[in-house]
Amino acid sequence: MDAETGDRVRVVRGRAKTREADRAVTAAMLEETGRDGVPAFRAWTPHRQVAFGRRDSHADGYGEARRAAEERGFPPVERSVGGRAVAYTGTTTLAFAHVVPTEDIRTGLDARYDAATESVVAALQSVGVAATPGEPPNSFCPGAHSVQADGKLCGIAQRVRSDAALVSGVVVADEREELAAVLEPVYAALDVPFDPETVGSVAESGGPSDPEETLRALEASFVGDATRDVTDAAALAPDE
Repeated sequence: MDAETGDRVRVVRGRAKTREADRAVTAAMLEETGRDGVPAFRAWTPHRQVAFGRRDSHADGYGEARRAAEERGFPPVERSVGGRAVAYTGTTTLAFAHVVPTEDIRTGLDARYDAATESVVAALQSVGVAATPGEPPNSFCPGAHSVQADGKLCGIAQRVRSDAALVSGVVVADEREELAAVLEPVYAALDVPFDPETVGSVAESGGPSDPEETLRALEASFVGDATRDVTDAAALAPDE
């Protein structure tokens, strides 16, 4: 959801030196918004990895899925938000994190999902992609809150605390074949239906192959006309 004119948004740019430090940056955003009520937004290119959700970690085939990722050069990590496994190439797979203050943990979940979906659709349309809400059957990170064009381009998940909510997502800018190749054995091990042909990309859907253009479009769509308090990710990362 676009911020209203005159609002402040803490914008974090860049990525930290390690996967662990990078996750700490987003955690710091959540803490700061919970403390002072200022929304925060970050769009970046995470390190190469397969990030498993909480449901994955409880699956019988989780160990095999982690090995499948490692064997293909994708270090496995666990993420705090919901959803199934997602992969990042380290170069053209994007992530975004939108942190907003909350007053009641029991309300607002669907509205935040809807707002994030609308913002992603608007961002991708602004770079020439005919994006719409939804996903093909048997997509990666299956869920009701997704964005598609020629295949699935984005999956969205959420984590809610009493003082702030983190709405995050993955956006495939390019290199869909590499993602499909690692996710196929990962999902097979987890016993989750997955069709590698459903993985799309911004580049193959008529958008730019340069992920920076899509990053800028995501920030513009989520932040809108708000005043940006820009911070480098390294400033929020531990020991950087």
